[in-house]
Amino acid sequence: MSKDSTAERQLGHRERERLERAARRHEFGRPDITELEIGKKTHKVAEVEPMDVDGVRTMMVGTIIWAVAAFALLPFLGTLHKNGNDWWFWVAVAGFGLGCIGVEYCRRRRRALARRPGGRRRA
Repeated sequence: MSKDSTAERQLGHRERERLERAARRHEFGRPDITELEIGKKTHKVAEVEPMDVDGVRTMMVGTIIWAVAAFALLPFLGTLHKNGNDWWFWVAVAGFGLGCIGVEYCRRRRRALARRPGGRRRA
């Protein structure tokens, strides 16, 4: 009995299949699914690359939502103040302000990634 066959037998069929799938790419570009056992449960896991997004669109959407919330609360500011809930308006204003900072941060990050050679995948 050779040393290699003993090592293969110790791996187990699922580990062997996972290693074989990791060694080759799927012909259609879809990720292979691996089963992962944790305790008594078996979970299916796909080995995928992270998405190449810079976050600008996500930050813009969130900032716009906070701005809409602040403008929607403006007509009710008196009622909110009377009931002690005027902090709602200031939370929306703070969300909009922090969102503006986040948008600028993501834009700078996108420009820095574009300048760095090999820093990100090209479509």
